[in-house]
Amino acid sequence: MKAPREERLIRRRSLAEDALNIPNLLTMARIVVIPVFLYFLNRDTPRDGVIAALVFSAAAITDLLDGYLARKMGVVSVLGKLLDPLADKLIVMASIVWCVAMGRIPAWVVVVLLGRDICVTGLRSVAASEGVVISAGQEGKVKTALQMIGLIAIVVGYSYHLHYFSLDLGVVDVVLVGRLLIYASLVFSFASAAQYLGLFAAAVDAKNRKASEAESR
Repeated sequence: MKAPREERLIRRRSLAEDALNIPNLLTMARIVVIPVFLYFLNRDTPRDGVIAALVFSAAAITDLLDGYLARKMGVVSVLGKLLDPLADKLIVMASIVWCVAMGRIPAWVVVVLLGRDICVTGLRSVAASEGVVISAGQEGKVKTALQMIGLIAIVVGYSYHLHYFSLDLGVVDVVLVGRLLIYASLVFSFASAAQYLGLFAAAVDAKNRKASEAESR
C-alpha cells in the first residue's frame, strides 16, 4: 500500500494542477508584483521608496515560504523548480538595473552579477544533463542574504537620522550602506561560484570513475 504522500504525488499529474498549488501561486505572485515594485521605486520619493522596499521584502519572504510549503505539502514540482529561481532572478535583476538608471548602483555591478549568474546557471544546467545535482552552499546563502538586505536599503533610497533607544546614530546614508552590502555579496558570489565549479568537477570525476569501474567488471 502506498503512503498518503506518494498517492498525492501520483494524483498531481497535469501542469495546470502544478500551477494552481499554493507554493507555485506564491512564486508567480513574486513575478506579478515586479511592475508594482518598479512603479513605486521609479517615483523616487521617501514614502514611495519605503513602499517599494516593503513590496520587495514581501517578495523575499515568499521566496522562503514557497519552498518550505512545497516540501511540507508534498507538492514539489518541475514547474516550481523552474519558476522559483526565475522569479528570484527577475525581481533582483529588475531592481538592480532600475537602481543603476537612478544612479544608486554602478553599472559594473550589474555586469558582474549577470555574468556570474549566467555562468553558474550554465554550469548547473550542464551538471543536470549529466545527472549531477549541485546544491547551493553556505557561501551562496550568505550572498543571497547580503544581496537582499543591500537591495532593500538601496531601494529605500534616502538618508535618515537614526536612533537606537537613547543612542543617537546620526544621519545614515541608507543607499551607501546598501551599496557596501552589495559589494560584500560580490565576494561571496565568486566564492560560491568557485564552490559550484569544485563540486561539479568532483561529481563528474566520481561519475566517470563509477562508469570505468562498471566497464572493467
